Amino acid sequence: QVQVVESGGGAVEAGGSLRLSCVVSGVTYTRPVMAWFRQAPGKEREGVAAIYANGGRWYADSVRGRFTISQDNAKNTVYLQMNSLEPEDTAVYYCAIEGPPGPTAVQALGVLFGYWGQGTQVTVSS
Repeated sequence: QVQVVESGGGAVEAGGSLRLSCVVSGVTYTRPVMAWFRQAPGKEREGVAAIYANGGRWYADSVRGRFTISQDNAKNTVYLQMNSLEPEDTAVYYCAIEGPPGPTAVQALGVLFGYWGQGTQVTVSS
């Protein structure tokens, strides 16, 4: 069974930093696409950053230059380093990995994300 578990959220002041972690277990295929999404109150879920099998990275315009996605394959972990945080970054952040169709699968960024974590809250105060 695939499990996706995020951690590292919290409350910080504007200009601060946080690092989110996402540990994935139970995936039997190698190098799936992994990504971070976020959903703010009253808004739709949006992609934040993704890392592809070839090492390529994608960032939303709103976070490019401030956030960095990385992964440690040995630890089956993907990270999101968030610097220069802004109140607009306040949201629940979700980790997602490429996976098969299913009730929770979402097509986004050109990939079918079949597995999702429960989310971790990030709150940035001004």
